[in-house]
Amino acid sequence: MSLNSTPSGERVHIAFFGCRNAGKSSLVNAFTGQQLAIVSEYMGTTTDPVRKAMELLPLGPVVIIDTPGIDDEGSLGQMRVERARKVLDQTDIAILVVDVHKGRCPADNELIRLFSERKIPYIIALNKSDLEAGIPEPAENEIYVSALTGANIWKLKEKTAGLMKDLPKDLPLAGDLVSPGDMAVLVIPIDKSAPKGRLILPQQQVIRDILDHGAMPVICRDRELKETLNSLKEPPALVITDSQVFKAVSDVVPEEIPLTSFSILMARHKGILAPSVQGARFLKEIKDGDTILISEGCTHHRQCEDIGTVKLPKMIKQYTGADFRFETTSGTEFPADLSGYKLILHCGACMLNPNEAMNRYSKAIEQGIPITNYGIAIAQMTGILDRAVAMIPM
Repeated sequence: MSLNSTPSGERVHIAFFGCRNAGKSSLVNAFTGQQLAIVSEYMGTTTDPVRKAMELLPLGPVVIIDTPGIDDEGSLGQMRVERARKVLDQTDIAILVVDVHKGRCPADNELIRLFSERKIPYIIALNKSDLEAGIPEPAENEIYVSALTGANIWKLKEKTAGLMKDLPKDLPLAGDLVSPGDMAVLVIPIDKSAPKGRLILPQQQVIRDILDHGAMPVICRDRELKETLNSLKEPPALVITDSQVFKAVSDVVPEEIPLTSFSILMARHKGILAPSVQGARFLKEIKDGDTILISEGCTHHRQCEDIGTVKLPKMIKQYTGADFRFETTSGTEFPADLSGYKLILHCGACMLNPNEAMNRYSKAIEQGIPITNYGIAIAQMTGILDRAVAMIPM
């Protein structure tokens, strides 16, 4: 996969925080070499987080996030502060921008506490240093910079790149489940919900990962699966299917051939497989009047047979016989208070980076609310969850 095609969820997320007029937006522009953020002498110019996926030397594929001032005031200002704080859920590396003349504000110190609490590696960029004389030596995690003159911008990039060694290593996707020369059959249904002319992101990523490990992916639709298996000289090492045809595929694939799904592999890759499997067991406990939260990490046009709002509720109704309610969220929206829900069903989180996916799961677990994802819920309801996770280390 080229750097330019790296999905947002696989990129390092670098967020710039700080008080109003510390020069965050100017520093973002200097750091990226692009005019990504609007710059003004007026306080509070940045009203919403601004995101940009790009290739940044010497870092590689990243997402840069510029946030509103963390010290904003008033009712509207507090909404901006809350949006800035929510960015912490996605942040892999934080850059705290401080006006070297004013020093840290109380909100900066609170941010540092949150960075430490969440184990987010961070750098303090002491901005506007071109205007200051006789400045003392910076601390180990500090650096003097000037967005105006470009002083030490490259050193800031190198210092940021140095923090990447402190990030958790990527968890496996599918490559460790096959050996070089193995054949893996990937079952991809083409129905009304399938995007025209392309495969969805988890399918693309699994195909590439299998190729990178020297194995051979064989791709077919569910309706041609039986013929595909019969045409192979030897049984495949693995069958991976879209969750929506899990039961039909399980009926065709012999028990001795390992079977799993794209959603299960993605959950493991994001570090959320174990709680997802545990959460799926709670589907049996749904009763009349319970409320289920159905949450998606991206926004898309919902179709008549949308999996989140149509197919899953219908399956749960058949599985439980309960007259339950459901609510939906999408994109960056995820409730802070989950106490009103009996269960959370999340999408596969392919568009979320591991930090955000794990933070959502952590919030649910801390509040005692079971959480699972679409595919694992379907495996539970079709009675094949144990088979589907049997070969997956958790």
